[in-house]
Amino acid sequence: MPSDYVDRVLEHLKKKNADEKEFLEVAEEVLNCLRPVVEKHPEYEKLALLERFTEPERVIIFRVPWEDDNGQIHVNRGYRVQFNGAIGPYKGGLRFHPTVYLGIIKFLGLEQILKNSLTGLPIGGTYFDIS
Repeated sequence: MPSDYVDRVLEHLKKKNADEKEFLEVAEEVLNCLRPVVEKHPEYEKLALLERFTEPERVIIFRVPWEDDNGQIHVNRGYRVQFNGAIGPYKGGLRFHPTVYLGIIKFLGLEQILKNSLTGLPIGGTYFDIS
């Protein structure tokens, strides 16, 4: 029996994050892997577990002005996406690249909470970038 709950969450994510291809790919892969567990536990829908899992707690977008060796001033955009701090402080990676955008950082952050949860350490998931 397919999980209507998983399908509804995926449909909502696709509408809400239409321009974030990488994030949608990882969200779909993860939620489809969780489908058998979700089907055995219908109470997860009442708790909005999948929505809380896939929606970041916080997204911070900021500017980073800097001066290169030739005295030219540049302004880059920085992102920090914090997904879940339920089991401890946010822990995640750092990335510097001009092609990075919010969808990639959300993708990396969602992956990070899964990686962190497997360590057994009390750490949450986040990702950070200055593009």
